[in-house]
Amino acid sequence: MSSTFRSLKNPNYRLWAGGALVSNVGTWMQRTAQDWIVLTQLTERNATAVGVVMALQFGPQLVLLPLTGFAADHLDQRKLLFATQSALGVLALGLGVLTITGLVRLWHVYGFALLLGGVAAFDAPARQTFVSELVGEADLPNAVALNSTSFNAARMLGPALAGVLISSVGSGWVFLLNAASFLGSIGALALLRVDELHRGGRAAQSRAGLAEGFVYVWKRPDLKAILLMLFLIGTFGLNFPIFISTMSVSVFHAGAGQFGLLTSIMAIGSVTGALLAARRVKPRLTLLLSGALVFGSGCALAALMPSYGLFGATLVLIGLSAQTFTTSTNSLVQLATEPNMRGRVVAILLAILLAIALGSTPLGAPIVGWVADHFSPRWALGVGASAGFAAALVGLAYLSRYRNLRVTRDAGRLRVRFDE
Repeated sequence: MSSTFRSLKNPNYRLWAGGALVSNVGTWMQRTAQDWIVLTQLTERNATAVGVVMALQFGPQLVLLPLTGFAADHLDQRKLLFATQSALGVLALGLGVLTITGLVRLWHVYGFALLLGGVAAFDAPARQTFVSELVGEADLPNAVALNSTSFNAARMLGPALAGVLISSVGSGWVFLLNAASFLGSIGALALLRVDELHRGGRAAQSRAGLAEGFVYVWKRPDLKAILLMLFLIGTFGLNFPIFISTMSVSVFHAGAGQFGLLTSIMAIGSVTGALLAARRVKPRLTLLLSGALVFGSGCALAALMPSYGLFGATLVLIGLSAQTFTTSTNSLVQLATEPNMRGRVVAILLAILLAIALGSTPLGAPIVGWVADHFSPRWALGVGASAGFAAALVGLAYLSRYRNLRVTRDAGRLRVRFDE
């Protein structure tokens, strides 16, 4: 098996990856249907309402941060995932029943988004750190990248399937199919070979809890720079549901099928970026810089695209750069953190990103939605472009201060060098 897929040699990881793929397809189907009913059925194309839903769904990761990282470090992650995956399935079922019966209202979607966010706040750090139990430290970067590949392969399939199903049978059935998809991850957890898990030492009980995580990060200039870059791009750049839905509906006047297809097109770049990351033995900070710069450039180009087809083509570049950035961030942070602190530091990372690659933050989504409503979706993409360029400047400032960044001329070519 090639180095790109080396983690799949592990039976436990292979089983988990298969179940996660099924669940991820269902999750992307639900996100597409949820954005669609809010934008076209429950409001009059109100992008701010979509931003509010996203804020409610991802905001609990900030509010519950003192508990979620602590839980990932101290509880049995497999049992915790059993509980969270089951709860997410039940919530999808409830929203599906309301939608099919025609009883769903905007406040219902707000309520379910908040509940989903509360459960996902505990689920996300546990899923990220559980990877190290499945494969161990040596294959951790590869497994993280393959997880991203699975997630983005699902992003290619899920929205496109959702678009077809919304047009043919309605959004409610999409929610019900997502509920059923959680049986894949729950079944995988049940079938794992528990005696072959790479159990690390659990963190000692401490009242300081998450505060230790913040103190730990504060003493690490490298982690501070990485997380600040992530905050900028995650808050103002990774608002793809708003970017894609408003450009699709308001600028190009596309239908549900074309709307879903755009998300799938962007996932082509995301899958490519994740597979390239899986080939690397260890990520480097230069990847974050290049990813941030290309992301900013891609958003700027997308804002200027005159047609649906050209806009879709630019989304491939955005997906590739965003995935390079987020996957490298995840691997760098986990590898640079001691195992007994990893759950809390990853919880901080995911609170900034609000579930890596999920596409929004409670701070940025309403702001970007407001810009799309009051100016235009193209200006909203301009906000994303600015975030990418600002993140690159943060990385350069860190390299200049702590890694002796210097620009030299070699054989007539400019070269950027810094201390490893």
